[in-house]
Amino acid sequence: MIQLNGITKSFGSLQVLKGIDLEISRGEIVSIVGASGAGKTTLLQIMGTLDMPDAGTVKIDGTAVNRMKEKALSDFRNHNIGFVFQFHQLLPEFTALENVMIPALIGGAASKRANEQALEMLGFMGLADRASHKPNELSGGEKQRVAVARALINHPAVVLADEPSGSLDTRNKEELHQLFFELRERLGQTFVIVTHDEGLARITDRTIHIVDGMIKKG
Repeated sequence: MIQLNGITKSFGSLQVLKGIDLEISRGEIVSIVGASGAGKTTLLQIMGTLDMPDAGTVKIDGTAVNRMKEKALSDFRNHNIGFVFQFHQLLPEFTALENVMIPALIGGAASKRANEQALEMLGFMGLADRASHKPNELSGGEKQRVAVARALINHPAVVLADEPSGSLDTRNKEELHQLFFELRERLGQTFVIVTHDEGLARITDRTIHIVDGMIKKG
């Protein structure tokens, strides 16, 4: 599903990634762990086509994404990759329903169809009765589940999550972690999760350790 070969990335004189080779299979839930500054988020951003490597290739479902032109890449990202961030990144002026609809509308879906899909996703997250609420009317756990629904609205092949439970209390954290596995079972999602949460890392299918910009072997 995801193939990275020879990925390097520098910011000025600082080399953050130093030749990353990684393959992630369809339907896998993989965690990426490492100290702050090790390159985890940079790797996730390159995997999600939000940033480009200095060298190496990125393939998602057989498509060499780092060779695509900007418009084609943007369309590919919208339809094939979902993102979940630590602080949910919901737009405060929009309702939960409207926030979830946004990627579908950007992808060209008709408003009625986007509305139906968003309601379906919110229902799946147990949030059907919160659809008309704005983010400031939702709990932290509810906001993050809205963010997950938004990530899934276009049925992407891959969901990339950067510290998705970092701002949640213990109960909401455990519920969110369990949700990832339920989604994998029901929708066949592939998840790549950057996390400092040892409990989450232990239950994923595989844990990738990043040390000083390289994958730790063994």
